[in-house]
Amino acid sequence: MNAVAFGVVVAIAIVLAAITLSLLFVLGVRTRQDSRLKRRVLGQDAPAEDFEEATANPAVQGLARTGKSVEQWVDKEGETPRLLAQAGWRGADRRLVFYVFQAVLPLLMVLLLVALWTLGKTPGLSILLYAFVLFSLSFLVPRWVLRSAANARRQRIAREVPLLLHLLVLLFEAGLSIRQAFASIVRDGGGVLPELGSEFELVIRQLEAGAETADVLKNLGEAMSVDDLTGVLAVLRQVDRYGGEVRGPLLEAMSLIEERRGLELREKVNLISGRMTVIMVLFFFPALLIFVAGPAVVSLMKALGAVSGGG
Repeated sequence: MNAVAFGVVVAIAIVLAAITLSLLFVLGVRTRQDSRLKRRVLGQDAPAEDFEEATANPAVQGLARTGKSVEQWVDKEGETPRLLAQAGWRGADRRLVFYVFQAVLPLLMVLLLVALWTLGKTPGLSILLYAFVLFSLSFLVPRWVLRSAANARRQRIAREVPLLLHLLVLLFEAGLSIRQAFASIVRDGGGVLPELGSEFELVIRQLEAGAETADVLKNLGEAMSVDDLTGVLAVLRQVDRYGGEVRGPLLEAMSLIEERRGLELREKVNLISGRMTVIMVLFFFPALLIFVAGPAVVSLMKALGAVSGGG
C-alpha cells in the first residue's frame, strides 16, 4: 500500500468515525431532551431511566442513554422491552450492559475497519462495501444477540411447563389458592423451575402491590409468548374469575400439551428420516452400487478389451 492509498484510507476512516460519533451524539441529545420533557410532564420527582440505578458513572449513563436512543432508531415497533422481558434481562444492571453494548459496538466496528485497512487485509476498492457491512452489523448484532437470548429462554420455559402443571395440580389439591401456589413454587421450587420461578416472583410482587390476578397473568402470557404457558395461564384466569374446580382443566391442558409435543416429536422424526434418506442416497448408495456392480463392470471391460485386442 503506497502513501497515497494509505492517506485515502485514513481519511475515509476518519470520516466514518466522525459520522458515527455525530449520529451517536445526535441520538444521545435527542434522548436527553425526551427525558427532560418527560420529567417536566410527570413532575420534577419523576424517576429517571431504570438502568441509571445500576451505576453512578455519568459516562456510562451517557453511553446507556445513547444505546437506548439507537434502540428507538432501529426498533420502530417497540419490540425491545418485550425481548428484554423474554430474555429475563429486567434488572437495571443487565439493561445497562445491553444499552452500553449497543452504543459502543458502532465505534468498535469503525476501529475494526481502520485496523483492517492499516494491516492491508482489505483491497482498496472494497472500502465502501466493508464500511456498509460493518455499519449494518453494528446495529443488527445487538438485536440478534437479544433475540437469541429471548428464544433460548422461551424454549427453557416451554420445557418447564409440564412440570409446572403437575406441581399446580398437587398444590391445588392441597387446598392452596393461586397466589399461595405461586408463592410455594417460588419458595420451594426455585431449583426445579428456575425460569418460571423468577417470573412468578414478579407476579407475586405485582399481586402484593394490589394488581388483579387476571390482569397479571394475562400480561405474563403476552410477555413470554409461550403457547403452552399461555394456555395454562388462561385456565388459571378463568378459574380465578368464575371459580370452579381447577384440577380437571389443568389435566386437560396437560393432555393437550403432551399430545402437541408428541406430534412435534413425530414431525422431527419424519424430518430426520427424510434427511437420512438423502444422506443414504448421496453416500451409501454409490458405495453399494460400486461394491455390487463393480466386479461385473470390470469383467465386462476386460472382455471387451480382449475382443478388441484380438480383432
